[in-house]
Amino acid sequence: MAPSITLVIPVYNAESQIGKCLERVALSRVKPNEIIVVNDGSTDRSAAIAEACGARVLRTSERSGPARARNLGAAQAQSDIIFFIDSDVLIRADTTERVRDAFARDAELDALIGSYDDSPDSPDFLSQYKNLMHHFVHQHGHREACTFWSGCGAIRREVFEEHGGFDESYQRPAVEDIELGYRLTMAECKVMLDPEIQVKHLKRWTFWGLVKTDIFDRGIPWTELILRDRHMPNDLNVQLSQRVSVALAFVLTGLALAAAIYWGGLFLTPLFALLFLVLGRYWGEAVSQKDSKKGVVWTSVVVAAIAAMSAVNHMQGLIPPLVLGYGLLLVHHRYEYQDGQRRRYVRAAALVLSIVVAGLAIFYLPTHPLIFAIMAVLLVVMVLNTQFFLFLAAKKNRLFALAAAPFYLLYHLYSGISFIAGMARFIFMRSTGKASPSKVSPGAATPK
Repeated sequence: MAPSITLVIPVYNAESQIGKCLERVALSRVKPNEIIVVNDGSTDRSAAIAEACGARVLRTSERSGPARARNLGAAQAQSDIIFFIDSDVLIRADTTERVRDAFARDAELDALIGSYDDSPDSPDFLSQYKNLMHHFVHQHGHREACTFWSGCGAIRREVFEEHGGFDESYQRPAVEDIELGYRLTMAECKVMLDPEIQVKHLKRWTFWGLVKTDIFDRGIPWTELILRDRHMPNDLNVQLSQRVSVALAFVLTGLALAAAIYWGGLFLTPLFALLFLVLGRYWGEAVSQKDSKKGVVWTSVVVAAIAAMSAVNHMQGLIPPLVLGYGLLLVHHRYEYQDGQRRRYVRAAALVLSIVVAGLAIFYLPTHPLIFAIMAVLLVVMVLNTQFFLFLAAKKNRLFALAAAPFYLLYHLYSGISFIAGMARFIFMRSTGKASPSKVSPGAATPK
């Protein structure tokens, strides 16, 4: 007999997304037996929209975090399976069916997680990069999962209740799902990852929002969780190649700082020119958003600074292609997605200017063992992550993959900083007698 499914969705001020989310649920081939939306103190029309879409809406008196919201929804669930999704995802027509069939086939399956798809909703560069990165990580994760994911994750109701649900001490969207997953795997529950169960992410990332989330909501609390449980699986974001990449990102930063101190502007000018070239895709798409005036101002400041540094350090050859490249960025978005001759001209000009700027920057870089060391470390990082960059190039294009490289290096750098900060906080909390966030101690669960 097929198990019944309750869909639980926490929502906070997501009136622009919750309607789309529930409309997609209504198109499912196998519909959930019940849909529970938990309105976590929203001040917009999220609850009203959910009710209009036919969902049962529960309300909290104030914002308390998605962990508590999901627990409230799960407590009201009557089905065999509790299927959690976020309010900013769109399930596919076969998503609920795949979840149901997986649990029907395997009586020993305790929990199941899926993945974001490879076509994020928001078209801007940063959102495409971040969501595709998440897709890649889950598509290449172990099928026997080491954790849980509440963005698209299902669990048997009795298993969820037995293990105490989500840790409500996480009052912001953080690692409450990973923490639950660690407890499940330490209790020898069977948690599987099915890469064919996919949902579309609607989130539009900003640069500072991305950094803040990765450090304060993911990196630091995840580090505390790893230290608490003394468990770092070789999977997903913490697999061995990623740990090595973090270490190399620190080495690369140290070498770059040494070169900057040793050569000053002679090193920084061509380095910044190369970065501007690589980040051209990001800058171009930032200019195309509603805040285009702000984007134009910031881009102008960057170009002017590099041009000034070029003049001061007798690298005038960099100035013409930089200025031309800036002009190209301003028209890039206008013609990039149009067919015809103008689009071909823009792409041809971009290729030529990219080759010119890169060639000049490399020419102006001082020849020294320190530069060789920087290039060697950078090459090792690229080789370790070749699959990811090839994936980006295949899904988007080579320029997109190239533009993603600085963000990927930055991700590994602040992941290392997050680990150090998380370790310091964990030690401090232990030394002051305060336990790290934990609803159930690691040894409390009874193995099956």
